[in-house]
Amino acid sequence: MVLFDEEDSNVIIEKLEVGPLAVNCYLVGDEASRVGMIIDPGAESAAIMKRVKVLGLGIKFIVLTHAHFDHIGALKELKEATKAEIAIHVDDAQSLQHGNTLGAVFGFSFPPPPAPDRLLKDGDSLALGTQRFLVLHTPGHSPGGICLLGEGVVFTGDTLFNAGIGRTDLPGGNYNELMDSINTKLMVLPDNTIVYPGHGPKSTIGQERRHNPFL
Repeated sequence: MVLFDEEDSNVIIEKLEVGPLAVNCYLVGDEASRVGMIIDPGAESAAIMKRVKVLGLGIKFIVLTHAHFDHIGALKELKEATKAEIAIHVDDAQSLQHGNTLGAVFGFSFPPPPAPDRLLKDGDSLALGTQRFLVLHTPGHSPGGICLLGEGVVFTGDTLFNAGIGRTDLPGGNYNELMDSINTKLMVLPDNTIVYPGHGPKSTIGQERRHNPFL
């Protein structure tokens, strides 16, 4: 498990790199209220909960940027541990219940994920104390892929990476949709917006605009 944490006067962001496919699971919290969310709990539920407790966060949401197996493996255990609302875009909700099917193709298995509590749509907002995160529907990697936009930060799941983009060869993937999502939802953000992707190191919108070979 690789870990980093960032904290300013308002928001807590901590990344845990979990599972054999090195998924970035993020713990995000409001500094004042200590209300938080978990983004993409791919594996290692015990390690995730250990950090939640160290940070003193009360988890309100478990947010899935999409339903692929490598991003949901610890969902059942974390739901039981936190009682938080599971939130996923409506277009990936059905795929969530079949996450083990795709996982089995790649040789992975995990407890069947619970049903979502909240079905997200483009433009929805998730509140953590004084923090607000806007749901951006960014299909292409999966039909219900989302990014979460906060103040100066965006969590991009498998839509946009540091010097890369999400794959589109899995069921429901569409290259043209993905590029449209990136160009209309992400490349319109300020250059200094920090990009926290689903795999790999962080970046900024400006860095990706200038150097991402796919854009």
